[in-house]
Amino acid sequence: MSQYSNETRKPRIAVVFGGRSSEHAISCITAANVLQVIDRDKYDVVPVGITTSGHWVLESGDPEHLSITDGKLPEVDVTAMPVVFSGDRELVVHEPGEVPNTLGEVDVVFPLLHGPWGEDGTIQGLLEMSDIRYVGSGVLASAVGMDKHYMKVVFAAAGLEVTPYVVIRERDWSRDPESCRAAVDKLGYPVFVKPARGGSSLGISKVNSLDELDDAVAEARAHDPKVLVEAAAKHPREIEVGVLGGLDGASPTASVCGEIAVSGGGHEFYDFETKYLPEGDEFAELSIPADLPEAIAAEIRAQALTAFDAIEAEGLARVDFFLDEDQRVIINEINTMPGFTPKSMFPQVWAASGVDYKELVDRLLALALTRPTGLR
Repeated sequence: MSQYSNETRKPRIAVVFGGRSSEHAISCITAANVLQVIDRDKYDVVPVGITTSGHWVLESGDPEHLSITDGKLPEVDVTAMPVVFSGDRELVVHEPGEVPNTLGEVDVVFPLLHGPWGEDGTIQGLLEMSDIRYVGSGVLASAVGMDKHYMKVVFAAAGLEVTPYVVIRERDWSRDPESCRAAVDKLGYPVFVKPARGGSSLGISKVNSLDELDDAVAEARAHDPKVLVEAAAKHPREIEVGVLGGLDGASPTASVCGEIAVSGGGHEFYDFETKYLPEGDEFAELSIPADLPEAIAAEIRAQALTAFDAIEAEGLARVDFFLDEDQRVIINEINTMPGFTPKSMFPQVWAASGVDYKELVDRLLALALTRPTGLR
């Protein structure tokens, strides 16, 4: 029997981070910040890292270890003790040469994983099968929210305007690259070339002419064999909105709008460097709340809620839009597990909406504790 079998114990939260995707380091940075603000008087917290090879380990949760240090990106400690979930929702440490030791039953998993093998419904499916509650969207919403192609299909069906696009699958590029190039050419340049199932702006290129396309596709394919090519909006403003699920059956709510403006330093869009590296601060300006006419801000917030419901998201999401020069609102994407770093837009727009970082994390945990697993 677990040493934590006492019914009066605090809820145990397993914060899971790292993972096999190219966003491993971003997940670690997110976890460093979340671990610092979880209320230890209310929760028993267990940091669980997933290495780049997919092994689960009992991490220290040391914020310094999980932060960018001297320009070096963090990663999960591969030498830490292995852990697994047992069939009765208990977390078990498997130290070599020792009898397995249980850390007790886990009440909620906070899966701070970005990208494939985490944000895409895979860990959500594992937790559903294990009957373990977790923060955030379920299997379907996570999968749709990860795949930019099917995300656009769902958004268009919900009446939201999306940018014209072309999907380049591995078989298409291998068998008939000329047809792929011709399809992209019909979009008109410039275009953005992206991994279809990536995030943190990794592998994204802005392409201004046909002679740049092949290199951009190769860069995207380094992250995902499925590539999405999007027509660029006309002189767009980038607007982002946070959405939070409601407690006790209440409807989701949208934050104030935030705006990102990028200029200088060779950055043509909000890329990895401007999002996460310290030197990116001088090239990216965040305006919260965004300077928008009240009617347009209300429209964007309403569309964020429509997008949240369209993919059947739960818990949280960040919804990104373009506002083009004709004042058209065009949805870009939804992130079902947005970044939680101090520079990230999601916590900042909620802070400006009256929900600070610590309260935000606490609200997400409270929501997960009350939500059942299984069909709902």
